Amino acid sequence: MTKDAIVLGAGIVGVSTAIHLQRRGRQVTLVDRKAPGEETSFGNAGLIQREGVVPYGFPQQFGLLLRYAFNNRIDAHYHLRALPGQIAFLARYWWNSNTKRHEMISRAYAPLIEHSISEHNDLIEASHAEELIRKNGWMEIFRTDEKRDAEFAEAERLNREFGVGYDALSGTDIATMEPHIKGRFSGGLRWRDPWSVLDPHGLTAAYRNYFESIGGRFATGDAVSLGLSGSRWKMVTSDGSIEAEDVVVALGPWADLVTKRFGYAFPLGVKRGYHMHYAAEGNATLNNWTLDAERGYFLAPMSRGIRLTTGAEFALRDAPKTPIQLDRAEAVARTVFPLGERLDPEPWMGARPCTPDMMPIIGKAPRHNGLWFAFGHAHHGLTLGPVTGRVLAELITGEKPFIDISAYAPDRFAP
Repeated sequence: MTKDAIVLGAGIVGVSTAIHLQRRGRQVTLVDRKAPGEETSFGNAGLIQREGVVPYGFPQQFGLLLRYAFNNRIDAHYHLRALPGQIAFLARYWWNSNTKRHEMISRAYAPLIEHSISEHNDLIEASHAEELIRKNGWMEIFRTDEKRDAEFAEAERLNREFGVGYDALSGTDIATMEPHIKGRFSGGLRWRDPWSVLDPHGLTAAYRNYFESIGGRFATGDAVSLGLSGSRWKMVTSDGSIEAEDVVVALGPWADLVTKRFGYAFPLGVKRGYHMHYAAEGNATLNNWTLDAERGYFLAPMSRGIRLTTGAEFALRDAPKTPIQLDRAEAVARTVFPLGERLDPEPWMGARPCTPDMMPIIGKAPRHNGLWFAFGHAHHGLTLGPVTGRVLAELITGEKPFIDISAYAPDRFAP
């Protein structure tokens, strides 16, 4: 008898999980209030970050924290009124970011990252989405010798300990690779292993199409309608009421709308982010996905235009947009690359779901049979969607996950 499953959330994590469950013989209904890929998965720098074995930590240096306190930076911005409700999360985030803890977390996190390219490749080939992918890495550029030398040393460590490939670039190398980038840069790094995505939303849509081609179903619905009916899970969708033996919560920053209803109080924080697309002036071309490392913004040559992305905004998840960082980033970016007109009617904003130990929550709900969690991927949701989907589907169907996922178990947090 075919077993049914519901996956709540049609971002890259949810769609990938639905695919892997459907492949393993489950009849899967993927449910979201919007079409797949239209929330957090819509807006990002478009990188599958094989090099990203070290999750983004909370600054530890007092001088840097003081500079952030002035709230005038591109890479981080905060809403003062939101801070009281985030103090507990930020304190745990800061503690986990100390050198010893951060090193331990990085080693536990690395297995997910190490399989990010191979697991995406599986789904890219299956969904015939190769035209959306570039396989030439991405680049950081540095304004000062101090930053350059520190990042070169870190790149060498990552190469030695995790097998991450990189090229050290001189200022001349940057000028050759990117003739339309202006200004003096002391050097750069090209991370060789990552892949980039010309249209992240398009990639999620391609995965959705593949999911439906192998028998999966998509329906719109509100996750808060989820409830228990005897030993099965039940909810209301556009296709009517549906039931399933298993349900996966892959709702990203909205996961708490479901988890709290069943008594799970995860310390889930939110980092919001913005993007805007631009034309290039004249015949200017940007060849590489490029991070201006000391300023904290990203330029990505995507299908819709050159996408400018910002760092993290600490705010209430549902607060109105405040694209201050985007305006700051645009002013600096225009001095580096000849950006033309804005191509979007308004800035896009999304919310990244974050845990204080910087690792996602993947696994079985401690107190409910058939309830599974897959959220909290922070900056690496696009990167980790397929590998998360595979390991969780293996767990649900009784297989041994192909990597050890004990570090990401939901029960590491107090219920």
